[in-house]
Amino acid sequence: MALINQKTVTAKKGKGEIIISHLLTPVELSDKCAMFAKVTIPVGASIGEHFHKGNTETYHILQGEALYNDNGVDKKIGVGATTFCPDGEKHGIENIGNEDLIFIALIINS
Repeated sequence: MALINQKTVTAKKGKGEIIISHLLTPVELSDKCAMFAKVTIPVGASIGEHFHKGNTETYHILQGEALYNDNGVDKKIGVGATTFCPDGEKHGIENIGNEDLIFIALIINS
């Protein structure tokens, strides 16, 4: 995977900072996708619960353990798990392990 750009942000009022490594440019994504990226969440950090309107979001876990919030229902997930948040629903994710949580994130426009 080629790294297009990388930024450190506080995501959706989550805890701490996360690193988003974009894998495709906006030109490559066209209007079909808003993001295709590798996301790294350090131990204890999170992406706060957020609502999706006009798009869907999928996470595929590559490393670590997480507490995934699916519309208010928390579940533990780990390597190999894939999540899907449909348009009109909400989700969030927190690193609950003792190593970086790393996953691929794909946001597809509806």
